[in-house]
Amino acid sequence: MQLSNKFSIGDTIVIASHNEGKINEFKTLLAAYNLRIITSRDLEIQDVEETGNTFQENSLIKVKSIPDNYIAISDDSGLCVNSLGGKPGILSSRFQKQCGGWFEAMEKIYSDIKNKKIEDFSAKFICCLSIKFSKNLIYSYLGEIRGKIVWPPKGKNGFGYDPFFIPKGYTKTFAEMEHSSKILIDHRSIALKKLIKLHLSDS
Repeated sequence: MQLSNKFSIGDTIVIASHNEGKINEFKTLLAAYNLRIITSRDLEIQDVEETGNTFQENSLIKVKSIPDNYIAISDDSGLCVNSLGGKPGILSSRFQKQCGGWFEAMEKIYSDIKNKKIEDFSAKFICCLSIKFSKNLIYSYLGEIRGKIVWPPKGKNGFGYDPFFIPKGYTKTFAEMEHSSKILIDHRSIALKKLIKLHLSDS
C-alpha cells in the first residue's frame, strides 16, 4: 500500500508547468523511475499567475493548481545576481519578456553589472520544487548552484539564462554543456534529489 506522502515507480505525476524546457528536464531526470509524466496542459489547466514574493510561494501557487486526485510537482526558479541585489530573482521570466527576449535580458543584466563601481559577476540559480499529495500534504525543497555571469552568451543547449552562466568549478556555460550532463548538476536536479530521497517509495 502506497504511503500518503510517497510515490512509487509507475505512478502518474503531473508537472505543474507550461514551460517546455522545464518539462523536458523533469522527464529526463525522472526517466529512471518509469513514471507516467503528464502536464498542466494535458489536464487543460491554464498557466497560473505567479503572485508570490518568494520562489517557494510561487512554487506552491503552481502545484495547488492541480486537482487533488493527482500527485503533482511544481518548480519555480530564477537567476539571482549578487551585485544587482539578487535580481532578477523570482521575476526572471517576466524580466526577459519586458526586455523583449532572453538575449536582450542577458544583455541588460550584463550592462547593469558593468555599470556598477565594483564589477561583481557572481550569481546563482535557485530552484524551489514543491510536491503535492493532497491539499494538506505539500512539501517544498530548495536547490541552488553558484557561478558567474559571462559575456557574450555561449552555447545552444539549455534554455533561459543558461548561455551566460558558468557554474562554479566549470569552464563552460550551462548552454555549452551536453544537456544530459548539465541537468545532473543544476539547481533543479539538486532540489529533485532531495525530493526523491524523501518521497520515492522503496516498495
